[in-house]
Amino acid sequence: MISDAISKHNLADPVTPMIQRIVNGEKQLFHELIRPVERPVFVMLFMLLRNESDAEDAAQETFIKVYRNLSAFRGESKFTTWVLSIARNEGLARIRKRSTHQEVSLEPSPDDQNQTISPATIVDWREIPSEALERKEVALCIQQAIMALPNIYRDVVQLRDIQELDVQETANILGVSPGSVKVRLHRARIMLQKELAPKLSKFAPAKRGLFGRHV
Repeated sequence: MISDAISKHNLADPVTPMIQRIVNGEKQLFHELIRPVERPVFVMLFMLLRNESDAEDAAQETFIKVYRNLSAFRGESKFTTWVLSIARNEGLARIRKRSTHQEVSLEPSPDDQNQTISPATIVDWREIPSEALERKEVALCIQQAIMALPNIYRDVVQLRDIQELDVQETANILGVSPGSVKVRLHRARIMLQKELAPKLSKFAPAKRGLFGRHV
């Protein structure tokens, strides 16, 4: 039974007791259940579909599917991971329907499995001063750079650096090995570093000398 399956995994994901209650008939709890993942789902779909209206429609369809299939959730992964997997599949299905869209292959390339990860030669793109991140133009630069990445790299940045899922969760959603996730993320960060470094350097705070003077 679904209740038995969920109970065994209560420690794995704190939302499983609520899921059990919804499955047992307390349907009004569903909105509370999905509230924490509404934003991550929309962001993922927007980055896939690159259209706000399409992303909203896809998000709505995603949550309909989540509700209809809630009894299938076994707690073997985090609820967020499960929902994001459904959202990604919904987004990809819509992409395939676009007759003029030439989809980048989402299959892991042979290089993903065998390539050695070398140290990045530029400072990590995420190490941007917090005061700079508050500026709209900085956020826009970052968003545009991420959106410009090829699909396989944009997806992994979205899941690892924005949604902050771990490597295994990301691998589960993308259907690739953890090694592929690491390689793709490394490549994506280098691409972002090269794109963002010259644009964001002007937002960095001025360095100070020995007596607090700006250098």
